[in-house]
Amino acid sequence: MEISGIVSAVFIGLVIGGLGRLVVPGRQRIGFWLTLLVGVVAALLGTVVAGVLGVAETRGVDWVELILQVGFAAAGVTIVDGMRHRRALSR
Repeated sequence: MEISGIVSAVFIGLVIGGLGRLVVPGRQRIGFWLTLLVGVVAALLGTVVAGVLGVAETRGVDWVELILQVGFAAAGVTIVDGMRHRRALSR
């Protein structure tokens, strides 16, 4: 992977992670780096699922792929926030 690919993955991950946080109601207690990580994973997973469903390469904006990515990011943010909250309560 080239540097431009890494930079774009980080940028897209940040945007997708931020959108995922906006979709989840309430306050999430996860930081910038976890949001970025969740966003990158969600973006990759959403792209793979969109490819499997055959909707990854469409004309114009790939709305289905974007919705899948944001949905995976929202689920990831919820899971990570729940795990961190549960760990903090057990201390």
